[in-house]
Amino acid sequence: MRASIILSILPLAFAAPAQVDKRAAPIVIAPSPAATITGKSLLDVETFNGIPFAQPPTGSLRLKPPQPLTSAIGNVDGTQIPKACPQFFFSLDESNFPTDVLGTILNTPLFQTATNAGEDCLTINVQRPAGTTSSSKLPVLFWIFGGGFELGSTQMYDGSSLVLESVAQGKPIVFVAVNYRVGGFGFLPGKEILKDGSANLGLLDQRLGLQWTADNIAAFGGDPDKVTIWGESAGSISVFDQMALYDGDNTYKGKPLFRAGIMNSGSLAPTDPVDGTKGQAIYDIVVKSAGCSSASDTLACLRGVDYTTFLNAANSVPGILSYSTVSLSYLPRPDGTALTQSPDLLAQAGKYAKVPFIIGDQEDEGTLFGLFTPNLTTTSDVAKYLSTVFFPTASATTLSKLVDTYQTTIEDGSPFRTVLLNNWYPQFKRISAILGDVTFTLARRIFLETATAVNPGVPTWSYLSTYDYGTPLLGTFHGSDLLQVFYGVLPNNAAKSIRGYYYSFIYDLDPNSNNSLGNWPQWSKSKQLQTFGANSNSLQTDDFRSDSADVMRTNVQAFYL
Repeated sequence: MRASIILSILPLAFAAPAQVDKRAAPIVIAPSPAATITGKSLLDVETFNGIPFAQPPTGSLRLKPPQPLTSAIGNVDGTQIPKACPQFFFSLDESNFPTDVLGTILNTPLFQTATNAGEDCLTINVQRPAGTTSSSKLPVLFWIFGGGFELGSTQMYDGSSLVLESVAQGKPIVFVAVNYRVGGFGFLPGKEILKDGSANLGLLDQRLGLQWTADNIAAFGGDPDKVTIWGESAGSISVFDQMALYDGDNTYKGKPLFRAGIMNSGSLAPTDPVDGTKGQAIYDIVVKSAGCSSASDTLACLRGVDYTTFLNAANSVPGILSYSTVSLSYLPRPDGTALTQSPDLLAQAGKYAKVPFIIGDQEDEGTLFGLFTPNLTTTSDVAKYLSTVFFPTASATTLSKLVDTYQTTIEDGSPFRTVLLNNWYPQFKRISAILGDVTFTLARRIFLETATAVNPGVPTWSYLSTYDYGTPLLGTFHGSDLLQVFYGVLPNNAAKSIRGYYYSFIYDLDPNSNNSLGNWPQWSKSKQLQTFGANSNSLQTDDFRSDSADVMRTNVQAFYL
């Protein structure tokens, strides 16, 4: 759920240098909407940043579904850093010391302005190999960033190295990154939101971005019929949500918006409805914090308060970088219209786009979240924590069964395969393993089992990354693939082979096509994972921690977020 501490910080450290060699030739798009976009050319990559794809979601359009642009927007300077949507860095909840102090500093409009964040943020970035023309018809890789549905933006993800490597491997691509609203601006729940038809706005932003791509990417040399959607963490969950929106209808103007998906660390996230107990509690806290409790129309009041007031109110609930970790306040929830049911139910019913996909995880997905729960000293503490923070409707018996399947931190603790090492506090390795499995690793396996059962003819591939084995406390942690796969900062086996498989998949819907890499068997046929190590790859059967998976599989509804 793109929830790591590094999710907003590390990508910036690896962004392309600010120096620009020259301007790229302007791109003219019409009529969706008509615009002339000037970009920049650097290191044989042409970049067009901050292209508006929706009306600014400000004023009366705050907390409303994104509205398409209906008139020409004229000249767009695509050489600048794109604006981020408002960020939820840390909770302003006074009970969460010291993160509330950090939130007071980092969530202020002044700091958000300094990091180029604000409400008028619905833009797209396009990057392509230098020399690409409108007749090139290159496959398109559509990136959805992560951040726990609370933070993140396109300004953090420069796709230059991906484009350059695609050229080097003989499979050039056009890279597209979409901004979408996060936190309370994009995923505010509550019955008032449901009644207004304004749920899951972040997902709707992504969908409108896909529609803009369908209308306009050909002008940049991309092929709108060859779009692969790719995301990490919350972005990965969003990939499945895009597959499941409108019960699997991913068409626009009679054509599919995408033909394949890649999911890094996230698949489906079972959730209660937008107007469920937890969602309503979040809405009520935001309303109270905004001073809108006495208003006859609380939602209208939220739309009418100034930006600072709403920003602070939206960030007054528990955040991901806190004791609550991946028990998220803001995330996609069933609304009966766009996301008609909980994603697990949609998967079981086969109500999702039947496109080939790759899905996988980091070996130690939960270690970053374990850093926030140092008070857990016994297994009963772990069970109580899961009950009070994550799954209040789950029975004590069910939670105890789950915890008991992680018999010892030596064998079942994360970082895995480190025996007695790295157990920072008595239950660190156990809670890290549980949170990683419930949210990511074993949830992935259960999703794959479901997908294979309902759509046996749709090819799927799965992986487990181990290339950071030996990193103290963290292992191959959640988000480490941003450095290794997205940016390729270590030119080792893992970076080269994963990218190679991905480019083949983007081109031919098969990661094994037209490359010299080892055969990656379809999970849907072999139940095998490709294991990506720093120096070599290997195959392993996807059956580890089967007792834990059994508890999760037979009690899915107990583990709704």
